[in-house]
Formats: sequence, structure tokens, C-alpha cells
Amino acid sequence: MGTLKQLVVVKLGGSSASSPDLVRWVRAIEQATVPLVVVPGGGPFANTVRRYQPKLGFDDRAAHEMAILGMEQFGLALISLSSRMVRARDREDIETAIEAGRIPVWLPRDVALTAPDIAQDWNVTSDSLAAWLARRLSARHLCLIKQLDVPEGSSVEALIGAQIVDESFGEHLGDTATVHVAGPGDLATAGLRLSDGEVPGNRLARASMGIATAAE
Repeated sequence: MGTLKQLVVVKLGGSSASSPDLVRWVRAIEQATVPLVVVPGGGPFANTVRRYQPKLGFDDRAAHEMAILGMEQFGLALISLSSRMVRARDREDIETAIEAGRIPVWLPRDVALTAPDIAQDWNVTSDSLAAWLARRLSARHLCLIKQLDVPEGSSVEALIGAQIVDESFGEHLGDTATVHVAGPGDLATAGLRLSDGEVPGNRLARASMGIATAAE
């Protein structure tokens, strides 16, 4: 358990796959000096599943598994772009990678498709899976890297209402982690902050828990 002390879970949005900032985010994450695990988004791979579901007629359960495979595809791409990132499928893999000074990239299929508390449909996106993992690992921080800058003073509930994260996000997050959202405006300082043991982006309020909003 000591390996995961101070753990930061970073969800790198799949929408960054089409952004020129992708490699810069990878380089920033590589500078982290605290234990860190990356959760890849589904991005264009999951979007292809959405596009073809009405055309081919496969059900939501099949679509969910296919979208998770899309996350794995993006995860493999991230690993290929990095000198520190390695594959990780479960807690043991994550701990082993961190102990070796590497950055595990969670490939979620094996765990996510067998966990009884994860719905097998579109109600659960990679954001909720990142929240679920953060809670499962008792992570100290969850950082969502998005292709937009959220206003300072935003709350978790506001992001759910604006559909920036899915409706299941709060349920899976619980109260085990602080949530930060980092966007394009945070990229310039992200590597420095991670090298200093800090988390990039704005820390969100948790209104239902009475936690005051703070910018970080």
C-alpha cells in the first residue's frame, strides 16, 4: 500500500488524440515525481463505436466493451510516445510499475468488465472509470486533462450538469480524492508542477460535501 501513498490518477482525455498538444501533455506527465497512473480516454476509437452502433445494431453491452477496447488502443498509443509509461492491468501491475520508477497506463478491460459496480453501458465513460480507479486505489488526487479550460470556481456537480463528465462520475468518485481539471491553459506549467509534486489545473469544489472551492 505504501507504493500508492500520495497517488495521483491522471485521466488523459481521448480528445487530445487529435490535438497538437498531445505529445506536450505526455512530456509533462513524464516529469511527475509523485506516484502517478494514467487512465486513457477513448477518443476517436470510442467515437467510432458510437458512430457504428446505430448502423450495425449491436447492443450497449457490446458497445461498452468495444469503447473500453478503444481506451486500451489510446493507452497503447500513449505508451509508444513515452519513455516512462508501461502497461498495467491491475493493482499489482500498477504498484510494480511505480516501484520501478515507471508510469503505469491502466488498460481497463479485464478489471472494468468484471467489476460488479460498473454498469456495462454508455452511462459509464472513461471519466467515471478514472474516478472508480481513484477510489479503488484510495488516490489522493484525480486530475482530468480536457481540451477545454473550466472556469475557476467550478464544482464537480457543475461539470456533471454541463455534461463535461458523465452522470455516474460523482457516484464512482465518492469522497476519496480531490478533483482537478487541467486544460490547454495549464499545459505550459503542467510539467513544472508535476515535477514539484503538485497537480496541474483548478481544484474543483465538492458542493454536496461542503468543501470550499480553491484554485491550484
